[in-house]
Amino acid sequence: MTGFGRGSAATHEWSANVEISAVNRKQAEVVIQAPRELHELDAQIRKQVLGSVSRGRIQVSITFEATATNGGEFRIDPALALAFSAVFSQLEKTVGYPTLPTAADFIRQPGIISTGVREIDRDAAWLTIEPALNDALAQLVIMRESEGAHLKADFLARLACLSEFAQKIAHEAPARVIRQRELMMKRLRDAGLELDLTDERVAKEVALFADRCDVSEEITRLESHFLKFRDYLDAAEPPGRALDFLCQELFREFNTIGSKANDASIAQTIVEAKTELEKIREQVQNVE
Repeated sequence: MTGFGRGSAATHEWSANVEISAVNRKQAEVVIQAPRELHELDAQIRKQVLGSVSRGRIQVSITFEATATNGGEFRIDPALALAFSAVFSQLEKTVGYPTLPTAADFIRQPGIISTGVREIDRDAAWLTIEPALNDALAQLVIMRESEGAHLKADFLARLACLSEFAQKIAHEAPARVIRQRELMMKRLRDAGLELDLTDERVAKEVALFADRCDVSEEITRLESHFLKFRDYLDAAEPPGRALDFLCQELFREFNTIGSKANDASIAQTIVEAKTELEKIREQVQNVE
């Protein structure tokens, strides 16, 4: 499921801005973009995010800055500056003419001159980041819940279609035995073998066929799965993985009915049901 959230917070030392975006993915994946000094907070941030999100690719972007009273000073790394200058002395000996570094050369070299406070206390940083992260997560969850409400309405409509297909099959299935008996008697007559309908052999053959093509158990399980699907849609816990499993079971039952019924009309209904079920299954992959 998709969504976006943004949050900001500040203390007397630091200010933080957090943006969170989510896109569809079957499993949960949290990607954190933050200043290098905050990498030790990655596990804490990830845990906080996974407390609100269990599926999707979650991108967390954090900007973290010192306030005016906690930054603005310049720092020099003496060892790095001397090493950088020594390189030019070696270069001068190599090329045979004077080669001196300019101020711009020192500025462009990372690490020689830096600004701001270099040391960031973990607890102080988290004190600033946590409320901004929670605000962003709250907005993200609201957006995903809105999308989830639309998906739920779509699922219920498609589930009603599947239930109608199951009822249609349950209504047509018993007639399949009668048609099979009539077809068998016609073939016997065409072959010049007249048999009485009360003949034990005919009754036995019809009974065997009826047992092979009986789909009452599958219909019962389908109705049970439909009921469970609706229960999961109303559950407080994230139902995504449970719904995914139910889709597999529904597909299995429809597939079994199609192989047992041996009837063109029922087979067509099965095709329509599988098409509708596939639409549900594709969306379920994204459900929280």
